[in-house]
Amino acid sequence: MNILSILLYAQDIVANEAAQVISNPAAGEAAQAADAATRQQGGGWTMWVMLIGLFAIMYFFMIRPQRKAQKEQQNFINSLQKGMKVVTAGGIYGTIAEVRENVLLIEIDKDVKIKVAKSSVQRDPAEVASAQAAKSEK
Repeated sequence: MNILSILLYAQDIVANEAAQVISNPAAGEAAQAADAATRQQGGGWTMWVMLIGLFAIMYFFMIRPQRKAQKEQQNFINSLQKGMKVVTAGGIYGTIAEVRENVLLIEIDKDVKIKVAKSSVQRDPAEVASAQAAKSEK
């Protein structure tokens, strides 16, 4: 069979079905309703797959890195020691002079010390860059 005969055959089938729908409209409506129900049933599982995929993507690109950063910050706060260079949330650079339970005493200049909460400090970016450079040289 060639393509032309297949197309002609398909055209005959469509024409016959159209003639049946015109002669009996109730049968045509029933066929359309059955076709719609079949399409609706088959499309339900794809929606769930897409929804689960969306949540998986959100987890791996948003939630997981956020948790990792929080864990690193908590480990940093737990490892604070006298002499470490830090930056406060307000952007003040200094060196830790004293560590207490929830408070740090930070020396920002000679004989100038401020008291800040442990949770409001971060690593000094200059130290992070130098640590990464030393790590890449190894």
